[in-house]
Amino acid sequence: MKKKDIKILLVDDEPDILEIVGYNLSTEGYQVSTATNGVEAVSKAKKENPHLVILDVMMPEMDGIEACEQMRQVPELSNTIITFLTARGEDYSQVAGFDAGADDYITKPIKPKVLVSKVKALLRRLKEEDTAAQVMTVGNLVINREEYKIVNDGVEMILPRKEFELLSLLASKPGKVFKREEILDKVWGNEVIVGGRTIDVHIRKLREKIGDNNFKTVKGVGYKFVL
Repeated sequence: MKKKDIKILLVDDEPDILEIVGYNLSTEGYQVSTATNGVEAVSKAKKENPHLVILDVMMPEMDGIEACEQMRQVPELSNTIITFLTARGEDYSQVAGFDAGADDYITKPIKPKVLVSKVKALLRRLKEEDTAAQVMTVGNLVINREEYKIVNDGVEMILPRKEFELLSLLASKPGKVFKREEILDKVWGNEVIVGGRTIDVHIRKLREKIGDNNFKTVKGVGYKFVL
């Protein structure tokens, strides 16, 4: 996919950030649109179906957490990468963001060139997905990467991106224990620093949706998918 075809939605209530970050991303060749609050962001995302949304947390009318949750309820946006851009670096805020379905977390202040590098790293995931196996059947579970959906015991469902990628990783080798470091590397990437609780939050969500018996914790090591 060429840069000129990649659509990025930048959402922040600070005009300076929209101008500076938007300029740097546009200069790189991306299609950039902007929004100043969560309500406008959700509306634009539905219309434009962006590949990446860079979303501030603290905004008027609707904050970024709620905006992310609403976007994740739209099937057409299931493939959209969502990363938070916020000055709030507290652990609870990060967990809330990932719990809402975000893929990544970038803390302000950040130099525009560094942010552009992080955006490039995020967008590389789009290429990686193109080469991944598109349909995988594991027991009663069918994972369709092309349509970004799963069918569990005949019931179709759409998962947030990180839950989907975590499930795909674990289910790709049933019985194998994936170490926490390997999960962070393959699902979140080396460019992002997240806490160990992030994995636990996503495993808890998957247990609620797929079934508690399918996910086993190996204390002090990681997780595995069992049939």
